[in-house]
Amino acid sequence: MRIGELAARAGTTTRTLRYYESRGLLAARRTGNGYRTYDENDLRLLQQIKTLQDFGFELEETRPFVDCLRAGHPAGDTCPASLAVYRRKLSELDALIDELGAVRAQVGAELARAEVLAAAELPGGPEPRCELGPEPPGAEGRTRG
Repeated sequence: MRIGELAARAGTTTRTLRYYESRGLLAARRTGNGYRTYDENDLRLLQQIKTLQDFGFELEETRPFVDCLRAGHPAGDTCPASLAVYRRKLSELDALIDELGAVRAQVGAELARAEVLAAAELPGGPEPRCELGPEPPGAEGRTRG
């Protein structure tokens, strides 16, 4: 198949395919008149790359998976290098989850603190003034300070 058909079937653009070729992730064969040609194996490589990128992998991180498929393995994630990338990505994700958990705990603590303060101000106290809210009635023309 030619580059346009491969791009359409893979759900990408011919520009992306040329970029992958320049990075060594996709190898085109050339016809006598110079057209790039591809086969079903190239489509499988692109599907592997797209799946990994959908999972958040950087383009270069997909290389071991592509190499594994090119080596004739039925799946791109059965080679030792691919497994190492999976392990590294899981470690990165675990670190991000821990970081987000800490941020969530801080936001939760701030919310609890703010709710206590807001509840303490409600009974009988003056209504809080919001500087960014609409002008109170009769305040037109006055400047805020």
